[in-house]
Amino acid sequence: MNHSGTFTKLRPLSLLRQLSNCSDSTCLQVLSNSVAWSIYLEQGKITYATHSVEPFDRLERHLRRFSQQIPLLTNEVRTQVRLMFEPDSHSQLIKDDSNSRSHPPEYEAISWLVSQQHLNSTQAAVLVQELVKEVIESFLLIKEGTYELTEPVERMPKICRIGVEKILDHCQVRLQNWQTFVPKISSPYQRPYLLMNSKFDDQDLPNLQSDLINWMKGFSLCHLAVILNQDEIQLARNLYPYILKGAIILHEPDPPYDKLPKIFEEGYLRQATPTLFSKLISGLVDTKQELSNNVNSYPNIPEEKIVPVERLPQISTPSKENFQEPTISNNINPASQRVTAATVTAQKVHKIVSVDDSPTILKEISYFLESENFSVVTINDPVKAVLSIIRHKPDLILLDLNMLGIDGYELCRIIRNNSLFKNTPIIFVTGSKGIVDKVKAKLVGASGYLTKPFTRAELLKIVFMHLT
Repeated sequence: MNHSGTFTKLRPLSLLRQLSNCSDSTCLQVLSNSVAWSIYLEQGKITYATHSVEPFDRLERHLRRFSQQIPLLTNEVRTQVRLMFEPDSHSQLIKDDSNSRSHPPEYEAISWLVSQQHLNSTQAAVLVQELVKEVIESFLLIKEGTYELTEPVERMPKICRIGVEKILDHCQVRLQNWQTFVPKISSPYQRPYLLMNSKFDDQDLPNLQSDLINWMKGFSLCHLAVILNQDEIQLARNLYPYILKGAIILHEPDPPYDKLPKIFEEGYLRQATPTLFSKLISGLVDTKQELSNNVNSYPNIPEEKIVPVERLPQISTPSKENFQEPTISNNINPASQRVTAATVTAQKVHKIVSVDDSPTILKEISYFLESENFSVVTINDPVKAVLSIIRHKPDLILLDLNMLGIDGYELCRIIRNNSLFKNTPIIFVTGSKGIVDKVKAKLVGASGYLTKPFTRAELLKIVFMHLT
């Protein structure tokens, strides 16, 4: 039976606790500020949770952390996952999230990774738990919205079942840690910039890691944490003293991350249990282990907390023949190397070539990227593009799909046939949603695609995927 209603003051904590006492399978769907949350439960335990703000970006971040321990999660595999399963438009994603008959596409992607033996069942269970934690953490901050409880028509292959209380306790502790940075930090998607101002001397400026300085150019705290392989809260804690000094400034989250609820507002902890509330207020909760869990490795999950529940069915995949593996250029210095802000200019600048017969698009790409200290070469004649690309030897190529004289597919094939660019990321830029033939894109060696019109955040996301 389906139930629905409207919250004026949403109490997600209480709602989840009530659902944990239900023995039925259900999907809780909540819509707030145009963001859709979907939480799947079976016999009172969470089997998956997602929201509509960049779910494949969320999956990519966690897979990147995983890839340091699991060699099978190569760049090729992660690119193939997005090409196979990521919806072509945000509106389609909202539709899929609000339809309990459909499995979340990123969940299908995880199931495929297991079926193709890129992940084993335990690794997939840990991956799902980390994704669920991140989603529930944002869900607990919702103040108002509409909800619906539905009975899933299609049975999702179950990767694991996670106890609701374990997840809630974890998320409440993290939210309490986040609130210590309020009001300076209100979202893990805020973007820190190092302020190059003469009023700060070397004694005032942080001895920041060189790799952190190198990437503090528009990436969010959340994305920076993945690049540096740190926990988001630990990163925020390291930067916070310098944010207070004014040496680091924070820009608000780029769309669509600005739609997510802000971190901790007064009154949140009133929903917590009395025991946990008193511990949090008195500062007795030991968060050291919480912060270390996600640093450098995923946590080892005791069997009683998260259990793989069944073998996943085989999922078919397109042929990998001629699929080119894009290699991520690793220009990040060792974490132990530390520099002051004065040495920032010595850091390597990535070179990006953009090929498009539209001067407007080329100008927009240059503006977005050069403001973040990337070197951008623009080419408006596709016929001359190959020779120019060979001359400049870029770290990444943005390639318009529909150009006069030669299309992007053919140009990509020509570039890939040159051994210099066998592993260079090539991103298709297309003016129509869904126009990319994903199978053909894989066959010619494309690494991904960007849809016009695009935001600076979407462009930086592509850069993040392929140049970190």
